[in-house]
Amino acid sequence: MATQYEISVIGAGNAAEGIVHGILRNSLLFADRIIASDPSEARRKLFADRFNIATTADNREAVADSDIVILAVKPQQYQTVCGGFADLVRAEHLIVSIMAGVSTASIERMFPGCSARVIRAMPNLASHVGAGMAGVCKGRHAQEVDLLRAQRIFEAGGRAMVIHDEAQMDAVTAMSGTGPAYFYYFVEAMTDAGERAGLSRRQADLLAKQTCLGAARMMLESGEPANVLRDKVTSPGGTTQAALDSMTHNKVYEHICEAILAACRRSQELGR
Repeated sequence: MATQYEISVIGAGNAAEGIVHGILRNSLLFADRIIASDPSEARRKLFADRFNIATTADNREAVADSDIVILAVKPQQYQTVCGGFADLVRAEHLIVSIMAGVSTASIERMFPGCSARVIRAMPNLASHVGAGMAGVCKGRHAQEVDLLRAQRIFEAGGRAMVIHDEAQMDAVTAMSGTGPAYFYYFVEAMTDAGERAGLSRRQADLLAKQTCLGAARMMLESGEPANVLRDKVTSPGGTTQAALDSMTHNKVYEHICEAILAACRRSQELGR
């Protein structure tokens, strides 16, 4: 069956925006091969104006006319959303979900009319700038070629890692899916501390952002572990040592670990 679109995006939120941006920026598809569906007129207008792609408020229209369906709705909404177009899903469709916590088996059950080919993925916000990180795994009926197609979609926005055990996807969600928020939170704290130490807000903001950018690039480009690079910055009795001693005393390391584990537990809860 010939279709008008290669990809339909169900839910035109921030995550979907980053995915579409990556696809078009890397010429994976032309704009006329993508359609986005969303109940919000403002979001449809944003996608139409920014990407010059087709938009609709009708999920059924988007699904019927596409080969790959990217489910980018909130986990709490997916049963209602999928129920609205379940009868249109064909064996030829590839369903790619970016919903936190929702298993491939749960999504497969939404489409009893066929052996739905489902890929579960967890990208992150940095796909907007081509530096995203996504984990992808396949459901029971998906083929290796389906996994490769999904990888190409998410690698257009950065990097993608194949996860063979779906049980690990909750950890991926807590690490990379939610991870940018932890980083932004840390930068906020660094900026506020700089102000308290006497810098202007602008000075503190630039110092924090560029310092974190440089640290991340060093880890990626040098290949050295974080603890080795940390030791290179730390002189006994120096300023870095004073900061790390304070963090150790206040159990910052343990609190960060517990926060990430809390995100993992929440992802597991969303899938129940």
